Amino acid sequence: IGGEFGTTTGRSRRCGWYDSLIARYAVRINGLTDLFLTKLDVLTGWEKIPVCVAYEIDGKRVDELPSSQTDFHHAKPIYEFLPGWSENISGTKTLKDLPSNARAYVQYLESISGAPISAIGVGPGRDQTIVVKDLI
Repeated sequence: IGGEFGTTTGRSRRCGWYDSLIARYAVRINGLTDLFLTKLDVLTGWEKIPVCVAYEIDGKRVDELPSSQTDFHHAKPIYEFLPGWSENISGTKTLKDLPSNARAYVQYLESISGAPISAIGVGPGRDQTIVVKDLI
């Protein structure tokens, strides 16, 4: 999903589902105060949207990022599924104008990541960004 390609190589990029453990870790160790969520528009049309909320390592649930590379490489994602939306969001200008399921998705990501989402990309254009909190 997402149609991502490297600018130099032109190779397609591998994209995955939102990983809340990595996001929470990045917020914590980098002192992030806000997040920007991009490419929300590519999720339009999905009936259910997976969000990684934990890992399974050697049959056990792990709720924090593993501290060793070995454990990380053996980790299997555990997903929660949020309801998707079918409405085109590419022209949306405010958070309140997003479909209710898209708003719920954004709010869920904020709650499990530990930082507010201050901008949301809803299309490829520079003008296709919802500014929730102006930081500039």
